[in-house]
Amino acid sequence: MGWRARLLGALLLACGALSATASPISAPGDYRLSLQHGGLTRHYLLHVPRSLPPGQPAPLLLALHGGGGHMELQADDAKYGLISKSEQAGFIAVFPNGSSAFPGGRLATWNAGNCCGRARDQGVDDVGFVRAVVADVQARLPVDARRIYATGMSNGAMMAQRLACEAADLFSGIAAVAGTDNTQQCSPARPIAVLLIHARDDDHVLFGGGAGPQAFRDRSQVTEFRSVPATLAGWIARNACQAQASRVLERPGAYCDRYAACRGGAAVQLCVTDSGGHAWPGGGTVRRAKGAPSQALSANEVMWDFFSRTEAAAQPATPAK
Repeated sequence: MGWRARLLGALLLACGALSATASPISAPGDYRLSLQHGGLTRHYLLHVPRSLPPGQPAPLLLALHGGGGHMELQADDAKYGLISKSEQAGFIAVFPNGSSAFPGGRLATWNAGNCCGRARDQGVDDVGFVRAVVADVQARLPVDARRIYATGMSNGAMMAQRLACEAADLFSGIAAVAGTDNTQQCSPARPIAVLLIHARDDDHVLFGGGAGPQAFRDRSQVTEFRSVPATLAGWIARNACQAQASRVLERPGAYCDRYAACRGGAAVQLCVTDSGGHAWPGGGTVRRAKGAPSQALSANEVMWDFFSRTEAAAQPATPAK
């Protein structure tokens, strides 16, 4: 081997060692980060809120974009409001990018089991990727391991439910917006808090399940989505919750039902809006969506309230003195 080849090899090894070492983050702000997983270079955005006390372990929320979207879209505060919620509630917000055939990461999808697109068809290890993202963030910032959550929109919501099935050892709860459970099998390692948010008039992931109107165009390109009631029943059974729900929110155009007395304090909750279609309630209009999201409730407010209540319920009672 010539000296040039040896030098190039040494440089590559050095670069590899540097990329494998996560640099600590000490300042609030927005960061674009990359890592290697499954033979692919994967990317994610990280938002560290100004409200975060220095050195104190903080909650972590992963937000997964919808199918055909990308991380910058999910991090767009005008559309999803998660950056503002991060600042207000004091959690670290992470926006991973799905699998994409394009260098810029656009038109990305998640392998959520039966859905969706390229990620599903190529069997991309997105569960492993998300675990790697969490580990990378933990190497850079103090994270409260008891308060790691995932949320997602549409295909991202389906991916969040796959994480609940296969990474319940890592996540304490998930919130799925406009996406049902489309895993091929689901056996969580422990009970996990699950929040479902769905519009009755969702014209893409139908409330009652099925492929929807797009099936008339090309059935080979669509998925027979599981219904919201079937998804709800599955999580109630897995968490061994009581069958009777408590109505915890009711207002014109929306309601939320909570199923409690679950194993480990891991509640299940369903929030339904009458309108808003395939969108993020309380958010802004996304160009690809038809119509405006419901403003009858805020997905972000309901989500963080759900996580906070579940966390409190899971804590052991303080002995009386």
